[in-house]
Amino acid sequence: MTDLADTTAVGAHPGAATHDHTHVTATGISNEKVAMWAFLGSECLLFGGLISTFLLYKDRAADGPVPHELYDIAFTSISSFVLLMSSLTMVLAVSAISRGDDRALRAWLLVTALLGSIFISGQVYEFKEFLNEGLGFTTSPAGSAFFTLTGFHGVHVTIGIVMLISAALLSRSGRITQRNAEAVEIVGLYWHFVDVVWILIFTVVYLIK
Repeated sequence: MTDLADTTAVGAHPGAATHDHTHVTATGISNEKVAMWAFLGSECLLFGGLISTFLLYKDRAADGPVPHELYDIAFTSISSFVLLMSSLTMVLAVSAISRGDDRALRAWLLVTALLGSIFISGQVYEFKEFLNEGLGFTTSPAGSAFFTLTGFHGVHVTIGIVMLISAALLSRSGRITQRNAEAVEIVGLYWHFVDVVWILIFTVVYLIK
């Protein structure tokens, strides 16, 4: 009887250890995903402050143009559409890994990174045109607020592109598979966040006069 009890205890122990290593919080969400949500919450506060600053200073220019005088709404709309489409390809990447299709996962991750790169290229082109028209970062408070807000978002998109390419490379080496699909989901959370933030920036900065 003692041997049977010992065997049962030993058999139960590995299961308990496995449960401990799942890193799941009391909410049923993993620590990694909770950390990403907390990070994105802090980013909401940061972008809220940058948008508020832009609204306060968008018309303040002692000399030279202000941003809304130089906008090319058609060009920026196309660039914004490209970024929004990258959210769709990110969803397809998450769907691919959930069904164990690693090749499709890598393809959609790289397509998402490509769309993000096109958006960044458009933003660089817009910045260059603004500089040619006499609006720079130090030209006026309006210019500083505009370049800080949109440039900071561009940095976030660039970081997201690095994350997407890294995930694709890790998948190719076999370090990201269906068993740890949550890693791709976390990258997806970040990518969707930068897309949603851009919708807000585009509406407030470019469309509302």
